Amino acid sequence: MNVYDSDRMSDTLMPLGYTAADSAESADLVILNTCHIREKAAEKVYSELGRLRVLKAERAAEGRETLVAVAGCVAQAEGEEIIARAPVVDIVFGPQTYHRLPELIERVRAGERPTATEGKAPARQKVVETEFPSEDKFDHLAAPSETAVRSRGVTAFLTVQEGCDKFCTFCVVPYTRGSEASRPVEKIVEEAKTLVAAGVREITLLGQNVNAYHGVDRDGRTVGLAGLLARLSELPRLARIRYTTSHPRDLDDALIAAHGGNPKLMPYLHLPVQSGSDRILAAMNRRHTAAEYIALIERIRSARPDMAISGDFIVGFPGETEEDFAATMDIVRTVDYAACFSFKYSPRPGTPAATLADQVPEAVKSARLHRLQALLEEQQKAFAERLVGRTLPVLFEKSGRTPGQVVGRSPYLQPVAVMAPSSLIGEIAEVTIEATSGHSLIGRLEGEPVPARRSA
Repeated sequence: MNVYDSDRMSDTLMPLGYTAADSAESADLVILNTCHIREKAAEKVYSELGRLRVLKAERAAEGRETLVAVAGCVAQAEGEEIIARAPVVDIVFGPQTYHRLPELIERVRAGERPTATEGKAPARQKVVETEFPSEDKFDHLAAPSETAVRSRGVTAFLTVQEGCDKFCTFCVVPYTRGSEASRPVEKIVEEAKTLVAAGVREITLLGQNVNAYHGVDRDGRTVGLAGLLARLSELPRLARIRYTTSHPRDLDDALIAAHGGNPKLMPYLHLPVQSGSDRILAAMNRRHTAAEYIALIERIRSARPDMAISGDFIVGFPGETEEDFAATMDIVRTVDYAACFSFKYSPRPGTPAATLADQVPEAVKSARLHRLQALLEEQQKAFAERLVGRTLPVLFEKSGRTPGQVVGRSPYLQPVAVMAPSSLIGEIAEVTIEATSGHSLIGRLEGEPVPARRSA
């Protein structure tokens, strides 16, 4: 979602004469679009701001202006504190107010105050905008230009839903992104049409809790995610649709049926579970059990037998025992994931879990994470190896690192590299998988002759 938001910020700034810079060193405006989901991600912001402080001073000495802005969830959560910790920052704005970016830049410049030191650049008025606005930001954003979309490739993100009402005890999203809100169906379809007209072949629908989508259509009816997927599937040149991230409690019958009946919906589902222990799931306020999650996976695989499942896991949640962790390892073995994200629990200020007394020692968290990731890596490797010898449709996205190579994605989201002309970019072709390389697949176009093996 931050990638999508960053692209829309860029689109918003184009009428002001801004174009994307290759590096911070050449930029007149630097925006750090931030994530607050883990402590490490938030602390990286201040590390980067320290580097920008030096850069801004160097550019000022050369007579070049640099504005520095912090956007996203760290901005929403910390607001004025960012200015206090990093005076280099000129603008702080949350994820719901980036449509106001031109106005915020103008406010900074209009608020210049002369300084007492002759020859010194005027002091700037700092701007902090972290209120949740009454207007919908999407109503105020211009459609992305065809030129901008083409520069981003043949796949695109499209936000359809924001916010979350689940209030998991470890999560800051309800506080930084707000409550669940869904964009109207027609607004989404129009944006998708713009993307497809500019050459996009695959769209990934985004939301903090995307399968809670409940947008209104042109007739005033509420439409769920399955209905939205059906509408988007009517776009002729749109070849593939994905969505992320989902919550198990909102995976309804209609969406499961869509996975079985909508050929444009890819057989890959990211469905976080976080833990395999019912006791820990209850403490996290996930409002589902391990058995309920497994039953969901079984229903999805009944509807689409080749479905690849990915997920999220948090290791070392407060109070997690070795028995709880063993239950997590058990659910991983039961589900057999194609890919996963796993993290050590990170206390987030303002969340209920941060105040729990029974915090797990860092060394224990690290040891458990190592064991979990070893199992997940083994499963991911095994999943890729099972594809060797199969022929898969691959959407080609870009040139590869090797001359004459192009890279695309399998239906299961893995990178696939083949030796083929760049004219294939934007097209879907059948590829026979011949080998794996890390998390990638190596293949050849179907119908090409198999290279003769050389004698030893």
